[in-house]
Amino acid sequence: MIIYQSTKKGFVRDVLEGYADSKILTSYVRETGHSTSLHEQESWRNSMQYMKDVMQDVEIPDDAGVAIEYKIPQTSKRIDFILTGNDNEKKKVAIIVELKQWSKGIHLSEKDGVLGTDFYEGESPHPSYQAWSYTTLLTDYNSSIEDKSISLVPCAYLHNYEADSVIDNVFYKEYLEKAPVFFKHDLYKLQSFIKKFVKYGDKGDTIFDIENGKIRPSKSLADSLNSMLHNNKEFVLIDDQKLVYEMALDLTRKSTNKDKNVLIVEGGPGTGKSVVAINLLVELNNQGKVTFYVTKNSAPREVYQVMLTGKFTKSRISNMFSSSGSFINVEKNSFDALIVDEAHRLNAKSGLFSNLGENQVKELIEAAKSTVFFVDEDQMVTVKDIGTKEEITKWAEKLGAKVTNMTLSSQFRCNGSDGFLAWLDNVLQIRPTATDTLREINYDFRVVDSPALVHMEITGKNSVNNKSRVVAGYCWKWISQNNPNLKDIVIGDYTATWNLKLHGQSWIIQPNSVSEVGCIHTCQGLELDYVGVIIGPDLVVRNGKIITDATKRASTDQSLKGFKKMLKENPENALKIADKIIKNTYRTLMTRGMKGCYIYSTDTETQQYFKNQLILNSHQETRYTDVSDGTSVNIDN
Repeated sequence: MIIYQSTKKGFVRDVLEGYADSKILTSYVRETGHSTSLHEQESWRNSMQYMKDVMQDVEIPDDAGVAIEYKIPQTSKRIDFILTGNDNEKKKVAIIVELKQWSKGIHLSEKDGVLGTDFYEGESPHPSYQAWSYTTLLTDYNSSIEDKSISLVPCAYLHNYEADSVIDNVFYKEYLEKAPVFFKHDLYKLQSFIKKFVKYGDKGDTIFDIENGKIRPSKSLADSLNSMLHNNKEFVLIDDQKLVYEMALDLTRKSTNKDKNVLIVEGGPGTGKSVVAINLLVELNNQGKVTFYVTKNSAPREVYQVMLTGKFTKSRISNMFSSSGSFINVEKNSFDALIVDEAHRLNAKSGLFSNLGENQVKELIEAAKSTVFFVDEDQMVTVKDIGTKEEITKWAEKLGAKVTNMTLSSQFRCNGSDGFLAWLDNVLQIRPTATDTLREINYDFRVVDSPALVHMEITGKNSVNNKSRVVAGYCWKWISQNNPNLKDIVIGDYTATWNLKLHGQSWIIQPNSVSEVGCIHTCQGLELDYVGVIIGPDLVVRNGKIITDATKRASTDQSLKGFKKMLKENPENALKIADKIIKNTYRTLMTRGMKGCYIYSTDTETQQYFKNQLILNSHQETRYTDVSDGTSVNIDN
């Protein structure tokens, strides 16, 4: 998605006549369905004046292409300014410009690719790192870059900042060489830089190629794990991911038995928590630090272990991945670092019968000099889950560890759409948000009129790369656990089994498991391209209000174990806890798909509620699947 595009001549005219910022805002609202902050509007107004001055060089072709605010596919990241044309050999080139309003308040940092600031909570990625990382993302996700042989040339322009040997310090040489920085008095230098690459105009052809390039399949963390552990850079960390990564390395380096550190990282689905976690595991082990990757739920660990089988020894694998219940009797500070992914799923007690140890949060902090917790409290899905920011902070302070809090917000799932997550929060009535429509949100969300059609659609998607699955709320007993010939889920003529015991927690990557249905316990912490979600009777809608019912959960599900006792002792609190867990469960299930989510509800009124949510906006294209002939129907309202 490109917010504004024109030629160099058209862009200069728009700025001179005072239309550029209003055109950018109008297009932004049209493309995204919402406005943006006054601060961002002001930055457009200021920066475009400076870029207009840069463009007013007669040797920069009038018909060179200009694009502003290009959203990189599959992410929530936008490139500030792109200038395109042809080089000396008539080959296509695109200059990527990262623009900054900074004028002061920048300091050197000890962290790779990071600057200290008097704003942005004290840190920011170096602008050269940002520009370079965005070109890497664009290459990864847009097929036109390779197919059309487009050369990407990154740089940064800090038009209000005077060179002071900080931003251009030799410490950042690696990134400055990849993407040079131009300062307040470097207008002529930037013009010369552009002219070195753009010799001829292309009338915007290269921008057209980029905008219409086929989106490359997203990298899967599980698929990339082996390569990462062999020290290959599979994922370039972007913006807040880079800051979290470097902070974790820095805290681990500084931690001792007496000066312990705890880093709490909050982030929603698709913000890259697991990608950062695995990158930390790799780098810290390479540095000779004794480091484990830890989760409560075994599904991610089992999937990673399956992907590494035959490539690493069993002992090497077991020395990298561990259950959160394995630290009960561990000597204090045995580890340099523990990387705790899905930390919201931590429990108080450990063991099969939850009767071992005192508190997993306490035990993890005690076991390591530095502990990193990745948390999303909206993914707490059982009554035993205790891994809140408050709980972790409490134990860190009791054990004398310094606490650092950070947030991941960059979106890399749901086609990079923060809007889908906000819309889902609204629709599931988890919290009110400003996003009440999916209009302009590029994510394939469908309400399908039968579970059989959900499975048919997902099976079709899965045939491409084995990265699509059907999941459901745990409302059907697992009767096939000891007899795979039995069917667990029966909805009219539709029958299916929960994932086979044979496949275990690695069900989601098994080559012949698409006919099975997964649950929260076998998919949380993992990602798919497309997910089908069957909503059971534990969540229904009555007169527009979502009502949850814990008694509709299967007796074989342990998520709400003890609910009946809680209901007798404190009915109001019990219902509140159950409501949160059930809604969080469906939110988690419905955000497993990077490209799409197809849902079906067993309740007629609930099914209609979700369809109505899709047609709230009269300009939105609504997608649902008609059971009568099995075809997807698009309705323009």
